[in-house]
Amino acid sequence: MTLSTRVQTTAALLALALSGTQAGHAAEAWRADGFQTPESVLFDKANGRLIVTNMNGGPGDADGNGYLSLLSPGGKLISRGWASGMDAPKGMAIADDRLYVADITKVRVVDLASGRLVSTIDVKGAVFLNDMTADPRGSVFVTDMLANAIYRIDGDRVELWLKDDALATPNGIAADGDRLIVGSWGAGMRADFTTEQPGGLLAVDLESKAIAALPGAEKFGNIDGVVVAGNAVFATDYLSGTLCRYADGKVERLAALKPGSADIGTDGTTIFVPMMNEGEVVALRP
Repeated sequence: MTLSTRVQTTAALLALALSGTQAGHAAEAWRADGFQTPESVLFDKANGRLIVTNMNGGPGDADGNGYLSLLSPGGKLISRGWASGMDAPKGMAIADDRLYVADITKVRVVDLASGRLVSTIDVKGAVFLNDMTADPRGSVFVTDMLANAIYRIDGDRVELWLKDDALATPNGIAADGDRLIVGSWGAGMRADFTTEQPGGLLAVDLESKAIAALPGAEKFGNIDGVVVAGNAVFATDYLSGTLCRYADGKVERLAALKPGSADIGTDGTTIFVPMMNEGEVVALRP
């Protein structure tokens, strides 16, 4: 079986598994194109805009080609190359008027006003940094997908905050009160990013660091992006291309997109989905 055939087969199996969940609907509000391997979208509330990471190459390529774009919440391009000087930028978080960007084994710090790259934080021991979030106290957390780890950053200080196989290849992460919601890609990841077991949604207590699966969302896909809006958690299944909503102990399918739906963002009402393979950002309203 070739790599592409294996991915297609796995996506079909995941879609079949998801067929047992509830089905809902998310209406497409707009679609913007012209991006280069967009991996993440973040809503910058203070400035009323969307920030999009462009890997512009492979997810592990340290080639200096990565950059950030700006969009209006309505999908109009503000700046194609707002910030540059990165390799393969992925998840982002905002804290203390600074934008933090995960970039393979580094975290880039960008000035929100100018888009200027102001510093680079080397994360010693990191393998594949992926998504980021900031808690109410201003601490920034970043997942290390290939090391089953989460790092915490305060200002320019970084520490290994949690390392546990129970994280099962952590990808997406979102702060939610006194806990972090983590999207697990799944245990036993292969070279082509398929897994022996599907992933799901986890809750990590900020004080005790205890890890617990969210009831009803234990194993339902290869979870990439995760955001919290209202009383619901929204997540993308990268390989099947499905946008899901978790609420009241149930996973609901909202939209069947193409494989490559990555690290989502939200303004509270709209979900912004970067489509890595299509070079697009899609806005969906549940």
